[in-house]
Amino acid sequence: MAQWTSAMGAAQLARLLNSQQDRPAGPGTRRPPAYRSLADGIRLLVLEGRVPVAARLPAERELALALSVSRTTVAAAYEALRTEGFLESRRGAGSWTAVPAGNPLPARGLEPLPPEALGSMIDLGCAALPAPEPWLTRAVQGALEELPPYAHTHGDYPAGLPALRSMIADRYTARGIPTMPEQIMVTTGAMGAIDAICHLFSGRGERIAVESPSYANILQLMREAGARLVPVAMAEGLAGWDLDRWRQVLRDAAPRIAYVVADFHNPTGALADEDQRRQLVEAARSAGTVLVADETMSELWLDEGVEMPRAVCAFDPAGSTVITVGSASKAFWAGMRIGWVRAAPDVIRSLVAARAYADLGTPVLEQLAVNWLFNTRGWEQAVAIRRGQARENRDALVAAVRRELPDWEFEVPRGGLTLWVRTGGLSGSRLAEAGERVGVRVPSGPRFGVDGAFEGYVRLPFTVGGAVAEEAAVRLAAAAKLVESGATGGGETPRTFVA
Repeated sequence: MAQWTSAMGAAQLARLLNSQQDRPAGPGTRRPPAYRSLADGIRLLVLEGRVPVAARLPAERELALALSVSRTTVAAAYEALRTEGFLESRRGAGSWTAVPAGNPLPARGLEPLPPEALGSMIDLGCAALPAPEPWLTRAVQGALEELPPYAHTHGDYPAGLPALRSMIADRYTARGIPTMPEQIMVTTGAMGAIDAICHLFSGRGERIAVESPSYANILQLMREAGARLVPVAMAEGLAGWDLDRWRQVLRDAAPRIAYVVADFHNPTGALADEDQRRQLVEAARSAGTVLVADETMSELWLDEGVEMPRAVCAFDPAGSTVITVGSASKAFWAGMRIGWVRAAPDVIRSLVAARAYADLGTPVLEQLAVNWLFNTRGWEQAVAIRRGQARENRDALVAAVRRELPDWEFEVPRGGLTLWVRTGGLSGSRLAEAGERVGVRVPSGPRFGVDGAFEGYVRLPFTVGGAVAEEAAVRLAAAAKLVESGATGGGETPRTFVA
């Protein structure tokens, strides 16, 4: 019986391999044999989770044709991977990826680092900050005081607690977007909201347009749902969306859904202006595309004088085009898994009905805690603390990276939680691997793209500050030196595989 659970086509694997890039080897540097570069490239894709474990690889002849190399080169690379424990084979069943005994399975998303590892590893993988105390404790205490009446019920509220739905609707109305409670569904975080939307609107094989780059965990969620992702390149720097590209994609690809982060985009930090929002809503409406607007970062402006544009849904007064997703996880605390969807009442009814086959509802106590924060103005004070933390961390990280890695390029966003960094020609994937060796965990650019895009980038979140930010930059510089010298991975020096 075959041991593989998925398959990787030759063309797809070739695209991923050819996306890997490093600086050219310097004078006197010995380049490894072609088979070694190929083996190292596949191993790196497995370690990053971009090629799943137990994925059947193409036959030697197929991959050789896709890469324009000899079959002998592919056969030697596969044999090297088998020797190192990254490939298993069986006659008649083919070859499939593996990890050596004792190695942890690679994560395909951006899972938080286990607490026990925090003493030795600086975690720049997860863009989340500690809770803004004392407001978490106060909110939970307030929720416990309001819990008794709910404890006498069944506790299942598929649309969310009526009090919280009403409060969220009122908050939209106060922003100039008239909203009824019937237009709100409370979810288990923004991920739960988008998962529900994808299952309602996008079946397997349906196209979903996404910003390129975009939030890694959402991209993976959509892949797992069987969606065909259609990337739309962001404008350079912090300029936001390229509307000409969006109009072309919406017209030509006719995606069922388009997913956008207009407020301090993750990972670039870009803030779309009102004209961009208006034009994108009009383009989506013309194409018959449902526009999912993720505004989980909308309250995280960090600089004085930032004028926040109106919400994307403000340009869809009929409510037929835009579905808005919000969350307490970024603005307050990642452990507060409360999100919400704002949409037309009929969409909310459909989402609620489908929930019977998913998670039934969101935990009552957490909903009461968020409702307490909204009711008491504790939310505003807690978010102010969060902005202060993020601002200090951002400034410390920017200064440290500029000092230790002057060749790295980035623009400093005025809000959000992430810095999108061009790594001076180094491979982001190899930097991530080298970072693990020197004690800093950083996600590589390709996690935020489609089919290997953004190999020359990494994302740095504003989660550490002060001396820790300085040490993180020192370790990143050490990782960069390892990559530059070729001292990454196992065996011989890994370099970019060039067919």
